[in-house]
Amino acid sequence: MFESAETGHKIDKKTFDAQVPGLREDLLNAQYDLLQNGKFSVIIVIGGVDGAGKSETVSVLTEWMDPRHIQTHAFFEPSDEERERPCMWRFWRVLPPRGKIGILYGAWHTAPIVGRVMGNLKSADLDQAIEEIRHFEKMLSDEGALILKFWFHLSRQQQEKRLKELQQDPRTRWRVTDNDWKRFKNYDKFRKVSEYFLRQTSAAKAPWLVVEGLDHRYRSMTAGKLLLQAMRDRLDEKPVKALLDKIPPMLPQLDGKDILTTLSKARVMDKNKYEKELEKWQGRLNIITRHPGFRNISVVLLFEGQDAAGKGGAIRRVMGALDARIYQGVPIASPTEEERAQPYLWRFWRHLPRSGRFVIFDRSWYGRVLVERVEGFCSENDWGRAYAEINDFELQLVRNKTALVKFWLQIDKDEQLKRFKEREKTAFKRFKITAEDWRNREKWDQYHSAVCDMVDRTSTAIAPWNLIAADNKYAARIEVLKSVVKSIENALQK
Repeated sequence: MFESAETGHKIDKKTFDAQVPGLREDLLNAQYDLLQNGKFSVIIVIGGVDGAGKSETVSVLTEWMDPRHIQTHAFFEPSDEERERPCMWRFWRVLPPRGKIGILYGAWHTAPIVGRVMGNLKSADLDQAIEEIRHFEKMLSDEGALILKFWFHLSRQQQEKRLKELQQDPRTRWRVTDNDWKRFKNYDKFRKVSEYFLRQTSAAKAPWLVVEGLDHRYRSMTAGKLLLQAMRDRLDEKPVKALLDKIPPMLPQLDGKDILTTLSKARVMDKNKYEKELEKWQGRLNIITRHPGFRNISVVLLFEGQDAAGKGGAIRRVMGALDARIYQGVPIASPTEEERAQPYLWRFWRHLPRSGRFVIFDRSWYGRVLVERVEGFCSENDWGRAYAEINDFELQLVRNKTALVKFWLQIDKDEQLKRFKEREKTAFKRFKITAEDWRNREKWDQYHSAVCDMVDRTSTAIAPWNLIAADNKYAARIEVLKSVVKSIENALQK
């Protein structure tokens, strides 16, 4: 894979100086067309051999275009804040919005390669990381991002020569560290692992572009022209109807039975019994958050359910058991302009908690396969692929020692109508009922089908749905508290 990048490619100064002005003009035009178009982002991943000119290329590309619309990020050892979240969190935070260019130096490819070479990752762990990266990059490209991954390469002899040159020059001596020479001693291992990694993660919509890094003029010109060609091809292509990803068929309900219609009715609980149970389970929840092991896990609770199913009341009872310093409530409404400019899951990644903390979502990422599906706010292609993207997302949370607890609160249609009317009559509850709630009620059957599909496709062994019969509010709140306590206990045992 690297042979063609070891042939000694060079561009003479005269040719370089003659071509650069035109290339810079074309890159600027493409950049401003991208800004005006605003329909996709450009993600440039920079990787390769030490001393192959990665940072110099980043500087050149930034100089040749308008730096105000380029976001450049370099990734080193993760901080404490980053270590306490899934490994991809640090990359989600810096994704460029539509219309902008993001240059990511040492991105998601670095840790798996270095970890495998240094013996910190087993072969199976590397393959797992590769699979996660494939899914991540596919999701980005499905969301419209243009992904270019540059790998700047040097042969073993070229790298040794380059490192010595940098070390001997007083102006660049600081750039060569003991770690660079340590990695050089493992050159053959790095080459073998890198080649395997690149082959496994190079896809049609996220290819690796291997560039020889020996000659700075050749390196810069090649990177600039590849970037220009990719941007122009995307900007100039005629709009075409996206091919629909094949969505597995939804199960027909031939006998009228489904996961919701067969849900056991809520048990009746009077107020006196409720208050005793509430004190008991809130107390257990509070105590378990003080367990020494709790500082090593995080908790994500998400609440979904029909309008007026009691999500807010259940959330308040959970919050009432917690120290206000360790939780954050996140109500999810229609996405903002900032959020619409990013991949769908971006606005949820940004709220993930550190270790020893809770985040409680009132509505969640399941909006894509519920309200957006039913109301037509996204295409069938978008919500159809969302099931797999959500399962991948939740797998990453659980692997990072997150207790993920998902609730669907279910009430019947008559109970919902009763609660709607009560809200209209009660002055301090009127804000809870809107015209949209009544419109959603008219699509009860469509939402019912969407919920059944959601549970079928996203209730997994590691992140099962807790279906709560909520016609009796008291019983539902206690079931929620019990489920939260038991989930945290299980996480602590692991």
